[in-house]
Amino acid sequence: MHTDNRKKIVFLGTPQVAEIALRILLEAQQFLKVILVVSQPPSRSTRGKGETPSPTHKLALESGIPVLTPQSAKDPEFIATIQALKPDLCVTAAYGNYLPKTFLEVPKYGTLNIHPSLLPLYRGASPVQRALADGVSKTGVSILFSVAAMDAGPIAAQEEYELNDSIKAPELLNILFEKGAHLLLKTLPKLFSNSLIAQEQDHSKATHADKIKVEESILDFSQPALTLHNKVRAFAGWPNTKSSFILNDESIEMKIITTRVSENLTKMKKGDLIFTQKSLNICCGDSQILEILEMQLPGKKVISALDFQNGLRGKQIKLNL
Repeated sequence: MHTDNRKKIVFLGTPQVAEIALRILLEAQQFLKVILVVSQPPSRSTRGKGETPSPTHKLALESGIPVLTPQSAKDPEFIATIQALKPDLCVTAAYGNYLPKTFLEVPKYGTLNIHPSLLPLYRGASPVQRALADGVSKTGVSILFSVAAMDAGPIAAQEEYELNDSIKAPELLNILFEKGAHLLLKTLPKLFSNSLIAQEQDHSKATHADKIKVEESILDFSQPALTLHNKVRAFAGWPNTKSSFILNDESIEMKIITTRVSENLTKMKKGDLIFTQKSLNICCGDSQILEILEMQLPGKKVISALDFQNGLRGKQIKLNL
């Protein structure tokens, strides 16, 4: 009789980026067996038409893997199920629920987390968004052991990633979780042969990446152009950045989708706004120009600055200061 010597994995993850990581782990079925997927409960649809399972939940169902969606990972029944499965390892990727000590004690080799930052930098809920908003030139992904404190466990592996100044959060999240899943697979043979030496984090260097709040999404043009450009990149996807304009005496709120920074060659004053061929240019607090290349009006599709200008048909637009 053939014995299955593959290591038993429980995977915990919820959004699209976690689905990317799970897909990569499923390609390593020669030595891993994902026996269970744990995800956040399905979201209720806005129109009341039932529930929508998370991207990770959907992939698990397509792959014939059982799924659990506990409201809390502290739920005794959930913990008992995990204990009964006797997993060798648990893997988390953007799961979104706190894992209690009773859970972390179950898997033989511990719980590894894919975290999209170079820990101890940017511990917390929004590492990619906060790093982009800070204008960093490099970030990366860390594979760490989960402990009771958030993102504070020993690091099993880490990989750096250089950034350009135009990449936005959704694209960067996808890249880092994909890199993270491959890095995890490279790390597992060492873990399973007990030859992995994890590095304790330098907790004195820790920085925190708090959850993004919707009220942060307003662009304040008294700030430097580069600060605003970095915020547009960081908040792309959700909640996006927005600003208020006056269009023929009417106030409109517009989402700012794509921007770049340029020098103030025409000696515009702070708060001035002019169109060039491909952008709507606004003079910011440091007298540099934020060029808006793409925008979105309420309830409409994303459009280029040129299409927006053509649609104005001579109407006057200015900042609503």
